[in-house]
Amino acid sequence: MSVHNSKDIRKVTTHRLNEMKSRNEKISMLTAYDYTMASIVDKAGVDVILVGDSASNVMAGNVTTLPITLDQMIYHGKSVARAVKRALVVVDMPFGTYQTSDVEAVQNAIKMMKITHADALKLEGGVEIIDAVKKILAAGIPIMGHLGLMPQSINKYGTYTVRAKEEDEAEKLISDAILLEEAGCFTIVLEKIPAVLAKKVAEKLTIPVIGIGAGRYVDGQVLVLHDMLGMSNGFSPRFLRRYADLNSVMTEAVKHYVSDVKHQDFPNETEQY
Repeated sequence: MSVHNSKDIRKVTTHRLNEMKSRNEKISMLTAYDYTMASIVDKAGVDVILVGDSASNVMAGNVTTLPITLDQMIYHGKSVARAVKRALVVVDMPFGTYQTSDVEAVQNAIKMMKITHADALKLEGGVEIIDAVKKILAAGIPIMGHLGLMPQSINKYGTYTVRAKEEDEAEKLISDAILLEEAGCFTIVLEKIPAVLAKKVAEKLTIPVIGIGAGRYVDGQVLVLHDMLGMSNGFSPRFLRRYADLNSVMTEAVKHYVSDVKHQDFPNETEQY
């Protein structure tokens, strides 16, 4: 049974996200990294699917998002885009693919779009990367911004703690958000910042603001799929709600299978040719 209340099966576009904000319909967003999971998430009615560079953590086992490469993100993006019928598919540009030069940023962005068939790309940062953002947008590629806690800059912060609690960082975040909107970004993700600051940003901008650990006063929410499904249990920030305990379900299933094989219960007479 679908709990998604919208009967609207039209493809979600950047324009439709703006429509949703204007009529105060909240935007649902989840990550996915492969064909099978993306297909399930899309059919369940999620509005936006993010092929996050969090694939570096949940798919490849890295401690940070930094090691994942352009080609690896393209592989994940292509797998997801192939599965999706309705949701808007956004792929993260990985660390080092847009910070070095604007020319390289545009080349990498075009390569990602051409091969993955995604709908948009996501970049982390504000004023520091605004030239690259403008150049990629000028090439006709929609961009989702990302401010607050920016995992690609984790070595600079040295901690995954809440960002923008101090006034100067909060002021910079607001000016960065305005800068990204003026440049032409279609939406912005705010990660792990105080709810009141996120509310202020969402009210100042005309484009949708999607939060992860940014409170309830924004235009939509995003979580990492493996976290909200309870597949990965090591990560328990305050903002995470687990909607299932797939870790237990899958562990039990595998144990059951192993036991059946060992005891020669599988395969049985009807399960052979």
